Amino acid sequence: MAIEMLYEKDGSLAPLQDKTIAVLGYGSQGHGHAQNARESGLNVIVAELPGTNNFNTAKEHGFEPVTAAEAVQQADMMIVTLPDEVQPTVYEKEIAPNLKAGQTLCFTHGFNIHYKTIVPPQDVNIIMVAPKGPGHLVRSEFAKGGGVPCLLCVEQDATGNAKDIGMAWAIAIGGARSGVIITTFKDETETDLFGEQVVLCGGLTSLIKHGFDTLVEAGYDPEMAYFEVCHELKLIVDLIYVGGIDYMRYSISNTAEWGDMHVGPKIVDEQVKENMKKALAAIQDGSFAREWREEYAKGLSTFKKLYEADCNHPVETVGKKLRAMMPWLGAKEVPKG
Repeated sequence: MAIEMLYEKDGSLAPLQDKTIAVLGYGSQGHGHAQNARESGLNVIVAELPGTNNFNTAKEHGFEPVTAAEAVQQADMMIVTLPDEVQPTVYEKEIAPNLKAGQTLCFTHGFNIHYKTIVPPQDVNIIMVAPKGPGHLVRSEFAKGGGVPCLLCVEQDATGNAKDIGMAWAIAIGGARSGVIITTFKDETETDLFGEQVVLCGGLTSLIKHGFDTLVEAGYDPEMAYFEVCHELKLIVDLIYVGGIDYMRYSISNTAEWGDMHVGPKIVDEQVKENMKKALAAIQDGSFAREWREEYAKGLSTFKKLYEADCNHPVETVGKKLRAMMPWLGAKEVPKG
């Protein structure tokens, strides 16, 4: 079945004109959504916790943050950009008691609606506008005159124009400049989790660490290993980004291309695909979601141990040293606090 792809010409800002939109959370996604929509001429308010870095950043950007409860009381539409694990508590304590019929709840990821850890009443719209990229790109691409493509989903249409409202928001944040794909909460949630776990994040970082360890254990310098299995990734991904796998292969040497096609499938083999199928099954049956909710409820003890171990992995310590020697990169570090 062909996908439905929409652009700016297929909608307008009209459904959100003279409305108040509350962006709940001013983190990676929130800051991009709020600033872009404000610059598109919409009336945007922000909800954030006082004393946090995000609160201070919102103030620096010209917003006067309020509580989530106050935001819901004032707004016609709420853009929920809070972390998945935090959303159910905030919904129960601050959003639900203040919801009014005809309001719109807009999510940027379908996790809590799909797995029913949040169940809104039937008299509000439930939609999703999910940019297919990090929030910092949502902001930077918009500022350059472009936009990050978005997925648009309607789970519940209480007002009869939920899709138009979602399209208006996609236009406001710049997504409709690149394209808006119509899909469902189920498909967005399951494919997004799968991509993160097996390729984009989990699969990629595991390949980097195993590749680095293999070279170092074989006696090669850690700095050489870092450049080969981590630093050069950007060059390859950039080629794939602009022209697909075929263009990447066209751009590399014949030797590299032969190694890609002949050796690559021996590394990421059918057993890896079987593991991917197991990961997908855990996403589809909800067991991954339950495990993550349980981990959060226990205080993230395992999460913190895994995170600390990876932060101290040699590929990270060596990489940090090498990046500091390349000022043109504009190397970044995770903010403290």
